[in-house]
Amino acid sequence: MERVLIIDDNKAIRYFISEYLVNAGYEVKEAQDGEEGIDLLKNDDNFKVVITDIRMPRKGGNEVAKYIRNSNKLKDIPVLAITGYSDEADRELFTCLFEKPFKVKDLLEVINSFQ
Repeated sequence: MERVLIIDDNKAIRYFISEYLVNAGYEVKEAQDGEEGIDLLKNDDNFKVVITDIRMPRKGGNEVAKYIRNSNKLKDIPVLAITGYSDEADRELFTCLFEKPFKVKDLLEVINSFQ
């Protein structure tokens, strides 16, 4: 089963995306901020995709994406940004950016497109 990591400080958003992806056949791990997300990635690099909010406490999505892009083992993992602050996203670090609010079915279509 393919795995997805969702990083967002909003529990409701994590839950909503997670439930949708689980129903689509994915295994989902969640982190409440970038620091927790990076800790998960340090211990487990077997994710099909990482979905991260941009603006979060401790470490934000740009820092998560920089960590992934600078890692030999993780650098090819697609990183999707979900944000209400698209002007704060370092777009070069992300495979795709979704502005909140977005349709989760559109997010799923992008995830399914990765091999």
